[in-house]
Amino acid sequence: MSNVIRKNCLKVSLDINMKDESWLIITRPEEINDFWKKSLILPRLNLSDRQLLDLELILNGGFYPLKGFLNQEDYDSVVDRMRLKSDAVWPMPITLDVEEFLGCKVGEEILLCDKYGNPIATLTIESIFKPDKEREALQVFGTNDKAHPGRQYLFQETKNVYIGGPVRGIGFSSKYDFRELRFHPYELKQWFKDNSWDKVVAFQTRNPTHRAHFELMSSSAKKIGGKVLMHPVVGLTKQGDTDYITRVRSYKRLYEKYMKEFAKLALLPLAMRMGGPREALWHALIRKNYGATHFIVGRDHAGPGNDSSGKPFYGPYDAQELVKAYEEEIGIVIIPQKEHVYVEELDTYMPEEDVDPQHTVKSISGTQFRKMLLEGDDIPPWFSFPEVVDELRKSIQNNRVGTVIFFTGLSGSGKSTISSILATKLLEIQYRKITILDGDVVRQNLSKGLGFSREDRDANIERIGFVANEIARHGGIAICAAIAPYTEARDKNRNIISKNGTYIEVYVSTPLKVCQKRDTKGFYKKATAGKMSGFTGVDDPYEVPENPEIVLDTEKYDPEECADIIIDLLRSKGLL
Repeated sequence: MSNVIRKNCLKVSLDINMKDESWLIITRPEEINDFWKKSLILPRLNLSDRQLLDLELILNGGFYPLKGFLNQEDYDSVVDRMRLKSDAVWPMPITLDVEEFLGCKVGEEILLCDKYGNPIATLTIESIFKPDKEREALQVFGTNDKAHPGRQYLFQETKNVYIGGPVRGIGFSSKYDFRELRFHPYELKQWFKDNSWDKVVAFQTRNPTHRAHFELMSSSAKKIGGKVLMHPVVGLTKQGDTDYITRVRSYKRLYEKYMKEFAKLALLPLAMRMGGPREALWHALIRKNYGATHFIVGRDHAGPGNDSSGKPFYGPYDAQELVKAYEEEIGIVIIPQKEHVYVEELDTYMPEEDVDPQHTVKSISGTQFRKMLLEGDDIPPWFSFPEVVDELRKSIQNNRVGTVIFFTGLSGSGKSTISSILATKLLEIQYRKITILDGDVVRQNLSKGLGFSREDRDANIERIGFVANEIARHGGIAICAAIAPYTEARDKNRNIISKNGTYIEVYVSTPLKVCQKRDTKGFYKKATAGKMSGFTGVDDPYEVPENPEIVLDTEKYDPEECADIIIDLLRSKGLL
């Protein structure tokens, strides 16, 4: 992790703890120094996307009262009775799953890192246990049907050992897309206070917002005599959902034109479980933590659809009944909403149960809507807003020549950090899909089993190039970040990829002494001590690129400035 990132983490930590909300963030200088010392010696665990999202909401208070990943006592209590051991209501198990026991013991600490190995927090182990997944699925999701996406994730993605215990964090991972819409809980609470919003109804969504959703929000605000927190999920949702970038663009346009006077738009970095009633109660608790006083629970809230027999997993209003039962205890008022439909004669939306039998109800299914977008058909204004339709149509119809941006440089030069920032910035300003092919991540998957001989290193770069070439051939953007020490392998990729798209080589020219100073993974220390051989820059050569499109001096520019330099080049070449 670069010194710039460390400073940012410290700044965020200090800012947050001034508010007494995020009590899991390390702030005192001596504790921060101790954290970085530990980062070189503690066992490391690189977290999955879902684990990272969960950790962020633990640290920022979105998952209050959780202090970490559930230990066995809390896990059992949550699974069986939707309460922590303390008796506080909490319906969803937030667990840290690992492949094996890691050789650690109860009472010891481990370091929690992002997928690039950058330290984020420490966890003090209170429990190491194997869960009964059948029981967890049945209790939490109400089913062991393999068609349930939550059950699928539990059995196909979740590892077989859970580690539980409290966490202490050094800060939050910076977000570089839609910054103006990202708020921690204390920030939203303060904003509501500053603007005298004493009644706020939160709206949960993972889909584009059409007229029916708009009417539901506006009618709920009128009902309570308050305002709306439009709080869409931008973490992991259901497979096949519209990507969050497209959705957020559509939310922004809708908000600016139609909702600014009575609503606040903010993004929620949540990994959904599609758990129906339990998930609805979970969503209500989270919105309470973000400052909402009321919460809309609609028809089949967080429902995943039909089971293997074609029947819905949950009843249409099961979620409303469950959350309403806990309303007083959790301290947020539930606004139950029935299905709203469009009545042609009245040119308005109203609850389905209130429609006169002689009135004409019009609707468009999701399948019909997607077909109309693809074929360029006009979308009737009673169904959606032209601004929303415009963003969805752009996303579907956009098709451009692919681009590969290939970062090369020494370990610790900043490749992964800059590439991650670049990816998020590009997602915000253009419409193509972005794929990051990071060398460390590729080695754990596509190149698993390869060593660090010259032949194996070349094979790793060749595999990255193959995948990047396929992405470019289909019009996408691939951002590759690997040491790639040898000119021959890099040039081979350039020759192949240039036939199908635009190839841009980015040399991150961070001096060796700076990389050694950053050494968050401890590799240089091990190599110079003779505990690791064949390490690039120590006892294996790095061949400096002769004609890269961009050379980045990370002593002169911070990571975000480096990303902006690349974006300027892409614009100048007409690639954006």
